[in-house]
Amino acid sequence: MNNQVVYHLYYAFQKRGFSVLRFNFRGVGRSEGLFDNGPGELADAATALDWLQAYNADAPSCWIAGVSFGAWIAMQLLMRRPEVEGFISVAPPANLYDFTFLAPCPSSGLMVNGAKDRVVPTESVRGLVDRLKTQKGIVIDHQTVPDANHFFEDRMEGLMDVVDGYLDKRLGKLKKRKDTAA
Repeated sequence: MNNQVVYHLYYAFQKRGFSVLRFNFRGVGRSEGLFDNGPGELADAATALDWLQAYNADAPSCWIAGVSFGAWIAMQLLMRRPEVEGFISVAPPANLYDFTFLAPCPSSGLMVNGAKDRVVPTESVRGLVDRLKTQKGIVIDHQTVPDANHFFEDRMEGLMDVVDGYLDKRLGKLKKRKDTAA
């Protein structure tokens, strides 16, 4: 949860009036438990979203965001939670994990990666986006940040320009809301 990309995503939603929660998966930082390679982390994300929605029960909408492995988990959560109406998926590891569960993808969103990401090559993300773009009524935007690696080191501003532009387009420029995002 202290990753710079996660930190900046948190504030991108927060400054737009969302109730936002960032958290560590089991076994990360001071959280309890052991890495579970997906099932346990999905349960962690669902529990976090349940808590946030209970805390902010009157929220008019719900979004999710994730980075790398967290993007894979977020997309699985998206498939199980029909109330999620948008997502931001940063460096989704389409070359490392199976994303075939996204058929059909139930919500529109943004997938963004770094052009110099050696962990998740642009071609992998582009292939995933191309498969998802066939869903009727769903728009998957894809942006690549020039010269950015997997962690967007020294390219955070470029990443956030893309994320902020997308959120402004989807939500309306800096409109104060009482939405939720996990």
